[in-house]
Amino acid sequence: MSTTQSERLRELLEPLIASQGLDLEEIAVDSVGRKRVLRVVVDSDTGADLDRIADVSRALSAKLDETDAMGEGEYTLEVGTPGAERLLTEHRHYLRATGRLVKFQLAEGGELVARILKVDDEGLDLEVPGVKGRKATTRRLGFPDVTRARVQVEFNRKDKKDMKEEEEA
Repeated sequence: MSTTQSERLRELLEPLIASQGLDLEEIAVDSVGRKRVLRVVVDSDTGADLDRIADVSRALSAKLDETDAMGEGEYTLEVGTPGAERLLTEHRHYLRATGRLVKFQLAEGGELVARILKVDDEGLDLEVPGVKGRKATTRRLGFPDVTRARVQVEFNRKDKKDMKEEEEA
């Protein structure tokens, strides 16, 4: 996909997605055999359930049908969310990942796996899990210290309700 087409699609679709209360995270056009697939990734601070995805998908499809943004020929529109192991690239991504376990690639070298406790304009307050029975520790990490960050999938993660009940007990 040319940069021009990508910019054109973003300019066309982003206002429509924003009107639905969602953020446009990514646009990609891929060739699959003879067909093209337009993948649109959306998200919001409260997430995007299937009904919201379906609504925005219908709105995008109608808008694309009105224009020649995808050119001639068939294409498939796929609208979805970033997924469980999302890459954190924007400040809003870090805010949305508060409470989640994240793997950080550090500018100084090495990596750190920690839970995001708080996000502000300069960086992150983290909880670093204890190793071999040791207690967790806290750490401050500035955004310039992070070269890459990706949310980690936790199968046995306690949700906020469970953690609150434990604190009260």
